Amino acid sequence: MVGKKIGVIYDCDGTLVDSMRVWRELEDELAARGGFTLTKADTDHITTLTIPECGDFFHEKFGLGASGAAVKAMIDEFMMDYYRTRAEGRPGALDFVRALAERGVPQAVASSTPRPLLEAGLAHAGFAPYMAAIVSVDDAGASKREPAVYDLAREALGTTRAQTWGFEDALYAVRTLAAAGYGTVGVYDNDLAGSYDDLAAEADLVIRDFRQLNPDDFMGRAAARL
Repeated sequence: MVGKKIGVIYDCDGTLVDSMRVWRELEDELAARGGFTLTKADTDHITTLTIPECGDFFHEKFGLGASGAAVKAMIDEFMMDYYRTRAEGRPGALDFVRALAERGVPQAVASSTPRPLLEAGLAHAGFAPYMAAIVSVDDAGASKREPAVYDLAREALGTTRAQTWGFEDALYAVRTLAAAGYGTVGVYDNDLAGSYDDLAAEADLVIRDFRQLNPDDFMGRAAARL
């Protein structure tokens, strides 16, 4: 693999950390506070938003809170308790990350979640020591509808786009990565983020969890792409 250095960038929620359930809990909590019901179209849309955008969405569409910033504060408080005390990795994820680290593969996280929540959750779940960078869309100033957050994380890896693979559960984010020239692994979590079949149609590789992915096989496939 001399001359074929690879790097990996992971999404956090629903990819490394098994946290999508608690995001659904949050949506239900906010709906209960505001006395409204979310449609499937609403939940599909929310999946693509940053937390500040979520705050604005709940305030502007449903009148929740005094402002979008006030709703964001509700979200931050609810989620910080989860990340600090309950965040756990998805099955096989920590073993896979550790195995790549042992093989010298630089790794990072790029997420729509704010950095304080990311750092708390990745530390509690055991991933933080293996990451060269933990980057939020807030740091990049753009959502995952653009590749800026992945490019920012990649700077810490010292790799090109072609050398770098992104692991994502969200179909729209897989599309962003692919359009920018990254290798893509779709990590199925739930149909709200992207169905298994849709991920399989868009990503270079798709898995249901990390126990399906042998680290050496993955590295061989990544090197062969170069």
